[in-house]
Amino acid sequence: MQSAVPQEVAAVSTADLLAQARAAQAESRMEAGLQLASQAWSHAQSQGLLAEQIEAGRLRCFFLLRRGQLADMLAAAEALLPLQRAGGANQGLCEMLRWVALSAADQGDFETALAAAQEGRAAAQEMGDLRLEAVALNGLGMVFERMGDPWQAEQLMTEAAALVRQQATPFEQVVALNNLWTVAMGSFHLLRDVGREAESQQALQRALQLGRQVRPPVRELGDPYAAALSDSHLGETLLQLNQLDEAGVFLDSAQQLCQRHGFLALAGRVGCLRAELALARGHADAAYAALGRLLQDMVAKSNLQELRRLHATAYRCAKRLGLEAQALRHLEARTLLEKRRASAQLIAQSRYVASRIEARRQRAPDAPGLPEDAAQLRDPLTDLGNRRLMEQRLPELLAEAQARNAPLTLALVDLDHFSSINAQHGAAVGDQVLQALARMLQDNTRGSDLLLRYGGEEFLVVLPDTVPDRAVEVCERIRHCVEAYAWSELAPGLDVTLSIGLATAPPHSTDLLVARAESAMYRAKHLGRNRVALA
Repeated sequence: MQSAVPQEVAAVSTADLLAQARAAQAESRMEAGLQLASQAWSHAQSQGLLAEQIEAGRLRCFFLLRRGQLADMLAAAEALLPLQRAGGANQGLCEMLRWVALSAADQGDFETALAAAQEGRAAAQEMGDLRLEAVALNGLGMVFERMGDPWQAEQLMTEAAALVRQQATPFEQVVALNNLWTVAMGSFHLLRDVGREAESQQALQRALQLGRQVRPPVRELGDPYAAALSDSHLGETLLQLNQLDEAGVFLDSAQQLCQRHGFLALAGRVGCLRAELALARGHADAAYAALGRLLQDMVAKSNLQELRRLHATAYRCAKRLGLEAQALRHLEARTLLEKRRASAQLIAQSRYVASRIEARRQRAPDAPGLPEDAAQLRDPLTDLGNRRLMEQRLPELLAEAQARNAPLTLALVDLDHFSSINAQHGAAVGDQVLQALARMLQDNTRGSDLLLRYGGEEFLVVLPDTVPDRAVEVCERIRHCVEAYAWSELAPGLDVTLSIGLATAPPHSTDLLVARAESAMYRAKHLGRNRVALA
């Protein structure tokens, strides 16, 4: 009978495997690192070495993520997370939850993605670590971007930037700028697809600026993966700008880095971009052949985000080549993937909104532990702040913005023809309209924004750290939500729209800023109502 291996010997063997896996991570050797981390996990698990098992599990998930083996990564994380949670909130748990959120989102599992992202943020808040919370918010933003909601994504990322302000490390800068680039490029595609050409070009120029802005912190960080990702982002932007030669230089560089270090997931995305470049240069045959190989590989990885893009590009190639049957097949495949994404998005968003409502209920003025006079600062009908809260908080926010030389934008929101709604449908319906609008304002703004019922049918939305063009996007989103709402379910024939006026500081005076927003709001009404106007 073979004698048991002494624990100290096994521990040394596990330690040696971990050291080699860490070296592989530092040198970006993905395949070798995965093998070493997997062996270290098995050794540590068999010997009951908890700390070593957690480290091996984290390394194993890292290598699987970089290689694009998303299903395997999520399975490995499922085994690891209970061990990490048992140790309470910590940096490793926050990091793992962000990886899970990104991987699940790329697979179209938005419920898992949102749950992981929210748990990661809660863990960072429990630790009181603003840097970790900022990274977690960026991860949550990326989930919304994958769900097709770049505006909500950008709100979360702007909130993240406000947490760290000018003290961000190179890693945090790279995460934030790369994510903002993704949001800008997503906005470009969405706006272009609905025919809003001027706005889509503005988003593309913003993507170009972000793609160039991230280069210095990428060099300072010294991470080959960040460098490859940066090259691919800049190459894609230049491709959309039809600067094909320069785009080719960056895409070639990204491909070389992916091949050298085994970044298989990113290599697939870069391959699709290179096929798009070949198509733009008139080489549809070569592009279609490359896409066929990429599609076979990507199906195995179950990356729905990249599969949609591959089928979209393959459809364009097949159309160019006159391959009608193949073009139809790619179009049908992409349509099916879009339906799956939309269905998963609706389910995940409904549960996310429900969780936000529950969180707001727990923070309500009558919740245990709040001061007795807190109710005096709230509007009883909508549960938003009232004028008294505005008089307390808005001067503080304006003073802070002035001291930091930071942007702040204020929106005055007015319900169109509200007196007619009350007259035609009754005051009870009018109250329900006000409550529904308050919920939509809460669901489309950040926790750091100040929401107030200013009086009657007027509301104020104060957006710290928000430049005017971003505030316009937020308000357009709110306006569209109100316009598209099923108001007829409250009362037959009921129709509700908003006129919104925006003003940005300076002036850093409450009265002057509100007056400017009010002037812009009346201009919106004069132009026909149901619109946003900027002072």
